[in-house]
Amino acid sequence: MAVAENPIGGKDFVETLIPQRFPFVMVDKLYSYSETELISGFTIQSNAIFLEKDNFLESGIIEHMAQSVALHTGYQFYLRNEQAPTGYIGSVKDIVIHKLPKLHDEIRTTVSILQEFGGITLVDVVTKLNDVEIAKGQMKTVLAK
Repeated sequence: MAVAENPIGGKDFVETLIPQRFPFVMVDKLYSYSETELISGFTIQSNAIFLEKDNFLESGIIEHMAQSVALHTGYQFYLRNEQAPTGYIGSVKDIVIHKLPKLHDEIRTTVSILQEFGGITLVDVVTKLNDVEIAKGQMKTVLAK
């Protein structure tokens, strides 16, 4: 999938698609979507709760990844004109973080769906800063019944 420069939706739209609310929102742009892939963005602001001494912490990157997965599900349901169910992180595996982004940096995460069955989704997630990979891993999410 080509990297889009203009988002499909910005902060206000994205917040309607995920269950998190300020100050816990770690995605503010939706760049591209397909059934098997999504690219999200997040520009780190001074009020970000995982910001410490101008560094966006590991926990913030992992939460951004998880919310990017939630955004994929939320947008999928939005396209079907249905209310998205709440999801939970079932597992986090093989997370590697190479670099912490800074205040005002924009990180972009690609979510690639590996498997989806019975409300359980397995994904690869890759986060980049200026087109350079800074974090990656796998997540399993579970939709609430």
